[in-house]
Amino acid sequence: MATSRRTLPEEIHVSIVYFFLVLHFFSCTNDLRSFAQLLPEEEVQVLQTISSKLQITNWDLSRSSCSEGSGLNRTFGDSIYSNVTCNCSFSANTVCHVTSIELKGLNLTGTLPAEFANLSHLREIDLSRNYISGSIPPSFARLPLTNLSLLGNRINGTIPSEIGDISTLEELVLEDNQLGGPLPANLGRLSGLRRLVLSANNFTGTIPETFGDLKNLTDFRIDGNAISGKMPDFIGNWTKLIRLDMQGTLMQGPITPAISRLTNLSEMRILGLSGSSIRFPNLQDLENIKTVILRNCSIFGPIPEYMGNKRKLKTLDLSFNNLTGPIPNTFQRLNFDNLLLASNALSGEIPSWLLDSRENIDLSNNNFTPSSTTSCQSSTVNLASSSSTSTSNSIAWCSKKDLPCSGKSQYYSLFINCGGSRIGFEGNEYEDDQTNRGPAYFFSSSEKWAYTSSGVYMGKDDANYVTSSSSSNLTGEEIYRTARQAPASLKYYGLCLRKGSYKVRLHFAEIMFSDDKKFSSLGRRIFDVSIQGNVVLKDFNIMEEAKGVGIGITKDFKDVIVNGSTLEIHLFWTGKGTTAIPDRGVYGPLISAITVTPNFDTHTGLSVGAIIGIVVASCVVACLILVLLRLKGYLGGDDTEDKELRALDLQTGYFTLRQIKAATNNFDPANKIGEGGFGPVYKGLLTDGAVIAVKQLSSKSRQGNREFVNEIGMISALQHPNLVRLYGCCIEGNQLLLIYEYLENNCLGRALFGRTERLLYLDWPTRKKICLGIARGLAYLHEESRLKIVHRDIKATNVLLDKDLNAKISDFGLAKLDEEENTHISTRIAGTIGYMAPEYAMRGYLTDKADVYSFGIVALEIVSGKSNTNYRPKEEFVYLLDWAYVLQEQGNLLDLVDPSLGSDCPADEALRMINLALLCTNPSPTLRPTMSSAVSMLEGKIAIQAPLIKRTSLNDDMRFKAFEKLSQDSQSHVSTFSIDSSQIPRTTSMDDGPWIDSSASLPSKDELRDSSSSSKLRL
Repeated sequence: MATSRRTLPEEIHVSIVYFFLVLHFFSCTNDLRSFAQLLPEEEVQVLQTISSKLQITNWDLSRSSCSEGSGLNRTFGDSIYSNVTCNCSFSANTVCHVTSIELKGLNLTGTLPAEFANLSHLREIDLSRNYISGSIPPSFARLPLTNLSLLGNRINGTIPSEIGDISTLEELVLEDNQLGGPLPANLGRLSGLRRLVLSANNFTGTIPETFGDLKNLTDFRIDGNAISGKMPDFIGNWTKLIRLDMQGTLMQGPITPAISRLTNLSEMRILGLSGSSIRFPNLQDLENIKTVILRNCSIFGPIPEYMGNKRKLKTLDLSFNNLTGPIPNTFQRLNFDNLLLASNALSGEIPSWLLDSRENIDLSNNNFTPSSTTSCQSSTVNLASSSSTSTSNSIAWCSKKDLPCSGKSQYYSLFINCGGSRIGFEGNEYEDDQTNRGPAYFFSSSEKWAYTSSGVYMGKDDANYVTSSSSSNLTGEEIYRTARQAPASLKYYGLCLRKGSYKVRLHFAEIMFSDDKKFSSLGRRIFDVSIQGNVVLKDFNIMEEAKGVGIGITKDFKDVIVNGSTLEIHLFWTGKGTTAIPDRGVYGPLISAITVTPNFDTHTGLSVGAIIGIVVASCVVACLILVLLRLKGYLGGDDTEDKELRALDLQTGYFTLRQIKAATNNFDPANKIGEGGFGPVYKGLLTDGAVIAVKQLSSKSRQGNREFVNEIGMISALQHPNLVRLYGCCIEGNQLLLIYEYLENNCLGRALFGRTERLLYLDWPTRKKICLGIARGLAYLHEESRLKIVHRDIKATNVLLDKDLNAKISDFGLAKLDEEENTHISTRIAGTIGYMAPEYAMRGYLTDKADVYSFGIVALEIVSGKSNTNYRPKEEFVYLLDWAYVLQEQGNLLDLVDPSLGSDCPADEALRMINLALLCTNPSPTLRPTMSSAVSMLEGKIAIQAPLIKRTSLNDDMRFKAFEKLSQDSQSHVSTFSIDSSQIPRTTSMDDGPWIDSSASLPSKDELRDSSSSSKLRL
């Protein structure tokens, strides 16, 4: 028994040996299985041939390449990779076959190998974005392909009809190549085809009727080809279609009614259909539509109301048609991102909800009813030339037809560095143009020049609108390193130009493609250019014209006539060229710089011969007039007009004293609506029915002729929806009169804190609109108008309200030109105590930041409903701003909000306005924002970080000490201070009444005894 038994160590030894034998067996089995999964030798040879022809350097080929998983598959970056997929399930998992080859973004060269057809199990070929040439081999028809993608190469020739025999094909993507000829009718046999992308080639002929059998299509694109004929009705068979792109073809309208059957359609882009005009196509049942672009399709008539019921609609571009009627009210329901309706004949009023929108809206070049609420500030709501008139004096210049000059046409040259910074070039200073905004944007540079950009980039919403190149291969000056581009339409305007003939030079350089043998060099940018409405460059290709990339070229147009005051240069995309090289969003017009110079003598505007003729004729006419006047007895009389007034170059209308007397019923006291520091204000009615306000210079007025001259000179040069409109003046004998638009709702001061029976209830949206209107008006004065102006007296009683409670800044009698180069010390300080910036009140240091400070005070009054100088919650508080600082320290800023607003006031918006007010009233002028920044802050586009101002520091500030005394004096009355700047203010003199602008219907002075028309200081 003992001999038959094993010891314990022996059993353990046997078990271990057995375990390792089993482990080795399985290991060998796996090795054998792995070794058995091999590519056939003939497929390895095919891959080597393909590698050689395409010059692939990173493939490591062997029969075991599939099972080892290395040598074929590599990723180099986003959309740049090599991927070869095998199926190793053949012959009991021992044989592999290549089923997919993806070689994307590798810049492969050579010709397209026909040897792909020898990979009999190949289902996918994707060679997107390379540098491959050659034609598509007919032998590909032998393959069981589901996907054939050759996007972004140099493939030429025609599409072999044999491709239509690949019954398994689901995707055929040949975009951005050099293919041509007619489309093979045999492609209509591809019953399983889902995607057919043929854009940016050279195909000709018509779309074959057999394509009507492609009933599984979801994506059809044929942009930029010379396809002709009518838009086929069989498109209605493509009921599964999700995307339809037909831009830049030679096809004719109308848009087929069968399009109404494409109920799954999400994206539709049709551009440039020729032929007769058509009504708006029937899209009523397209409930899934998100993008509708029907640009330049000769569509006329109204926009259907049902378009406002498309809840998924995000982009609607109906530009460059002949649409009429108003914008449908149903559009207010849309949650759109882009609404582009430019260059139509739309009419009616522009809905207020559109003007308040932060989305991208282009309503330029239409026939809308003039609106005084439009602004010429840079904006994503483009209203350029949107009005039906060019002559109305009540609307902003930028909304008038042809953008006429609001003042005197004074410019005769223009230099713009498109997309770049200010730069010197060829002896001229080119202005900067770096705003990177779109897809609907209007920009104006001080009424000297402007641009509009319109359109939505396909496939890349975040594409840039300005671009630059850092390449060392750039040929030419530095000015060609930057450029502005647009996806559809780019217009530059030269404004306030003198009439005459000009030379226009356009500078171009293609800086977005490469200059090598890579796919990024294969882009073709094609667009048109028109000047003054005449096409001067058709199918313009910068790179082709310059014979290379990065080479600066110019195009000169030597006799461009400006008959009005505006020069228009329009660059626009017509749907041609590549759109996906080197990436999506690289297409459309591009320009580096613009040069405009006169062909006339800038001192006279005339040739020498014309000058001589005019001088002689003028002398003869002048002599005749003098003789006639002498005979009539008009010469030799007394000159009763002030020399200042005679020297004034008026830029406004002129009324006779007889007209004004008739309008005011001979200045009937019953028509007297107010009394200001200037004199009485009367309401009048002209013979044409226009209601006016007449400001009459008082013989005892301390303002006198100086302010009269100043106010006419200032306001006549300014036009903005948030500035009071000056209709004209009257200067006869000793009568000095200003005639303004009449504003029904008086001033903001009376609306907020006048007598109880005179108060207006201003809800929060209205207060926000008023505050924003004041900010926009000041931004125009400081930054956008031709004259840079500091108002110097911004306060609630100098903000008037029209019938719709839109804010309009008034009273320019104290306005002062901003000398930009030098912030100056003024020896004659003027303004209102409680609203004056400390550096100006105490030291006479005047910049536009003084107005910013005043605006901050008014913003506090708007949000609180309380007067800055008349409200004292506690004895230790001198004025409203002082209380705001205390509440800020305590973290209780919302206690400032007017209790009458109740719960309807959004706390975040109220805090935004209060914090902006505190930022604007910073004791340091350099820390106050510009008014354009203030506008963006109010709109929520820029964050606000209000400084924390400690009251202890304020007590030591001379501003606070001075205001404490002066504010106490102004609690129950209004005072005007008139002191030499070298003296210390000690005395006050009472004015006849509050400083009230004349263009509103105002109460008498006793009715305003509770008003906040505060002290006026003039040193």
